[in-house]
Amino acid sequence: MDERVVRAKGKTPAAPESWTGIRRLGREIRGLRKARGFTLAILAQRSKLSVGYLSLLERNLSMPSINSLHAISRALGVTVGWFFEAGNPPDEEKDYVVRGAHRRRLDYAPGIVDELLSPSLAGSLELLSSRFPPGSSSGDAPYVHNGEEAGLVVRGKLELWVDGKFFVLDAGDSFGFSSSLPHRYRNPGPEETEVIWAITPPSF
Repeated sequence: MDERVVRAKGKTPAAPESWTGIRRLGREIRGLRKARGFTLAILAQRSKLSVGYLSLLERNLSMPSINSLHAISRALGVTVGWFFEAGNPPDEEKDYVVRGAHRRRLDYAPGIVDELLSPSLAGSLELLSSRFPPGSSSGDAPYVHNGEEAGLVVRGKLELWVDGKFFVLDAGDSFGFSSSLPHRYRNPGPEETEVIWAITPPSF
């Protein structure tokens, strides 16, 4: 996905109200960068993203793609799961149960939403619900990370590229592959796609 942001001359873009959690995410990236002692230039060099783009993220004027948040996470020495917005479960349930109203959530551009279904990221398995608006994708470039993953398409369609192979999945279809293989995905349909995703170890 092209990370360039086109802006009208002399105007500063405003953060859309629909971007849930954008202010928190920008603050978290900036806080972790400063805790590591990195300047924006250092983070740009380590993540291979531009200083201007990172500045937009930190100032809540843009949202990251999945690829760019992976790159930022690696550069800062954390997993993407570190950025999940915390839910507020009852104390007696937090280690065992995730209620629908208490899911931890992470929003990406352009409108992709991940919700953590696992009670925590401390175990050996991570379970996610991923929702993709029509036409949204993980980006044009494939990405890799450690571990294995599998998924079930609950509704909609999913285009999946794994190690140069291309698949179209419908509701009820499932998949699995080594996360070390280059992969990416896209919703080609006119309706939202939902996928239940299992990843081990929790490296997302």
